[in-house]
Amino acid sequence: MGSVESIVIAKRTGVCYGVREAIDKAKIARSAGKATHTLGHVVHNEGLIADLRKRGIVNVEHLDEVASGTAVVIRAHGVTPEILSRAEARGLEVIDGTCTWVTQEHRELAKLVEQGYEIVLLGTPNHPEVVGLLGFAPNAILVDEEEDWASIPRRKRMALITQSTQPPWKFERLAAFLVSRCHELKVINTVCPVTIRRQEDTIAIAREVELMIVVGGTRSANTKELTRLCEINGTRAVQIESANGISDPALFAKVKTVGITGGTSTPIEDLELVARRIAEIAGTDAVQADAAGIARAALTAAATTQYRTTSIEPEPYR
Repeated sequence: MGSVESIVIAKRTGVCYGVREAIDKAKIARSAGKATHTLGHVVHNEGLIADLRKRGIVNVEHLDEVASGTAVVIRAHGVTPEILSRAEARGLEVIDGTCTWVTQEHRELAKLVEQGYEIVLLGTPNHPEVVGLLGFAPNAILVDEEEDWASIPRRKRMALITQSTQPPWKFERLAAFLVSRCHELKVINTVCPVTIRRQEDTIAIAREVELMIVVGGTRSANTKELTRLCEINGTRAVQIESANGISDPALFAKVKTVGITGGTSTPIEDLELVARRIAEIAGTDAVQADAAGIARAALTAAATTQYRTTSIEPEPYR
């Protein structure tokens, strides 16, 4: 018999609208009979990637891999203007799945460059979104961790902008640091509001439980940040990619309450599967006996329509 009595899924989880829209656009193009490719993985989730592959939607890393005249879906992270120009020059049908929030970042960067600011970009090097942003401001100073910040030169006019999934606290701290680096500082807050709300709801759940299970891809920066936030708030957290990552009941030894959250590429239905797996291997006798019902109740309490995995061909919860 296990010890888990209660399992709670954080609200406002599930695939974010930007990723969902990119997935939908790929599905629509393919359902129309078009040879459809995604430029880079459209989502950091192996299950969703496998589903797209099964539908005949092929992932490519370079435009040279795509035959002229076929459809190419730009993922939510966005790309550089140079990539878009090359795609159009080759006669590819470009389907822009760039998140509207990221598109706004591109516009803000272009204006800052035009206005002559020295731009500081807070972001993870080589992250797809950051690569796309640098395409609009190739001379921007890219920094990530605090130990990088001392290398930022002093300038008269500076502007700060950020990768959308960077932690709000880090962005605020860097803004305060830059005050001492320039005479005029312009701060454009481009932290995604979905990211902020997800972090708030995750922290709220973490404060009520003994253990947090964070579900998301190993390459997902926002998932790693959720794990870190749980731990900062004093709650033990374990990050997994899917329900298959839970196999040892010892992980839940003496734990009565468990919380579950997921990154922006994790379908909320995946969280239900994780809840069911926890109930099956670590629940009390009563919880194990109704594992499916417990998981469904946790999902129902957390789910909202706008955070469904996709608006195309909806499937019932498993």
